[in-house]
Amino acid sequence: MSENWVFKEQIMVKKIFFILFLTISTIGFSQEKSIDDLSAAPNPFANSTKITFTAITDEDITLEVKNVLGKSVFKKEYKVTKGKNTIDFYKNELQSGIYIYRIQDSKNLISKRFVIK
Repeated sequence: MSENWVFKEQIMVKKIFFILFLTISTIGFSQEKSIDDLSAAPNPFANSTKITFTAITDEDITLEVKNVLGKSVFKKEYKVTKGKNTIDFYKNELQSGIYIYRIQDSKNLISKRFVIK
């Protein structure tokens, strides 16, 4: 009976250490988003759209637009401020179709899509 109790106690200790390890790993790897609430409106659009997002700090970001084949068709750097930011994006010479727009800062890269009519 004593050996069985020791064996169960060892299993319980291993389970506790495993749960503790998972908790610490999750906390260590979770990163705060530096950009959030990315959207474009109107979407779809004919001539221009407003790309909005929230930044947690003042920093430099890069807005890049790619076509469905992955070719970069627009790329520009912007200085943004903490809080809500808006970038006006104009169609210019781009053809109608689906595009991927992405915002990258020093920590994160967030992508979404918009449609040009």
